[in-house]
Amino acid sequence: MKNSIKSIFLTLGIATGSVACDVKPVLTTVPSVDLNRYLGTWYELASYPQFFERGCTHVKATYTLKEDYVEVYNESLKDGKPNNIKGKAFVVPNTGNSKLKVQFFWPFKGNYWIIDLASDYSWAIVSDPKLKTLWILSRTKTMDTELYNSLLEKLVLKGFDKNKIIKMVQ
Repeated sequence: MKNSIKSIFLTLGIATGSVACDVKPVLTTVPSVDLNRYLGTWYELASYPQFFERGCTHVKATYTLKEDYVEVYNESLKDGKPNNIKGKAFVVPNTGNSKLKVQFFWPFKGNYWIIDLASDYSWAIVSDPKLKTLWILSRTKTMDTELYNSLLEKLVLKGFDKNKIIKMVQ
């Protein structure tokens, strides 16, 4: 009987330990974002590919402040043809403007977390709390290779899979 109880506890301990070891880091956002500086056009340099961007190239987003939301205008070429869509982004209260909820189709909203941002707002990295989405954005269509690689290394430390990040054709 004692051996059976020991075996049960040993099995539970191993199972619990293996689950505990598979914990992903907790994703945090930048402390604050000056929305007026964040507005304007951003080019997608790389991302975790999403179904709605399948076949797209030359992806860019333009953010415009409206009365109670930020208008999101995404432009791309899909199979060589213009592919544009408008949405709305709503700032999550008490997040320093670093967390937004983006809506392209009512009533669905997705997380838009600004997890890294250049001090001069020349590049930004956006994701969600479950690390399912990822976008590396830039004010320009290209980025210095050394900077890009350093951002990739920072993303790996945050728990992202470097092999899933795909460069966008700009």
